[in-house]
Amino acid sequence: MFTSQGPTLRELAEQALTSVERGYDLLAPKFDHTPFRTPDRFLAATEAALTRLGPFDSGLDLCCGTGAGLDVLHAVCRRRVTGVDFSAGMLARAAEGKAGASAQLVRADARALPFGAAFDLAVSFGAFGHFLPAERPGLLAGIHRVLRPGGVLAFPVAAPPRIGTPAYWALLGFDAAMRVRNRVRRPPFVMYYRTWPLDAVRADLERAGFTVELHPLEEFGRRADGSPRCRLIVGRKG
Repeated sequence: MFTSQGPTLRELAEQALTSVERGYDLLAPKFDHTPFRTPDRFLAATEAALTRLGPFDSGLDLCCGTGAGLDVLHAVCRRRVTGVDFSAGMLARAAEGKAGASAQLVRADARALPFGAAFDLAVSFGAFGHFLPAERPGLLAGIHRVLRPGGVLAFPVAAPPRIGTPAYWALLGFDAAMRVRNRVRRPPFVMYYRTWPLDAVRADLERAGFTVELHPLEEFGRRADGSPRCRLIVGRKG
């Protein structure tokens, strides 16, 4: 899963034993060579879906990391593109890329966004596992606040693996290991894969004031029961 250019096991362990912010500062130089970077096929599928929903003017990438999602915003937004992350190391790497160099990069906590209602589109890729379920209502309310009327929050979500499959046990094991780590060491490193179930997220989006749509990303196919393997969750501000 990791290339020779990626972090060593010792480096990953060091990162996981620090805070989320410090961990990503340490990981930033090698982040794009890890499986944690959002795969290009997810970015391409999201871009295609947003193209059908757009166009948009100003776009915001929440927890933009090294800037993989900024290309999506540049493709679907006609004007300003902004990336927000609280890791200075990740933002520095983003600034080195073409998409980051032509975007406004802001160091800030996604739970306290330093903007008014300035955006028509907000996206996020693979970052919401860094927020505990109790933080979700406040996070979504803050995103709602920085969107203009009619603005859209969009993020892809893969269907959860079926119970008993290797992927199910892998995610369950990862989350269990993180819970044990956070019980015995401070500061916590918040990163879970199973804390944003679709029904709960949809309910919180609606409570935050969004009208919710689910768009199948057909590029990923469907399960045997006909359900999509991946969806784009779209919350629209009234």
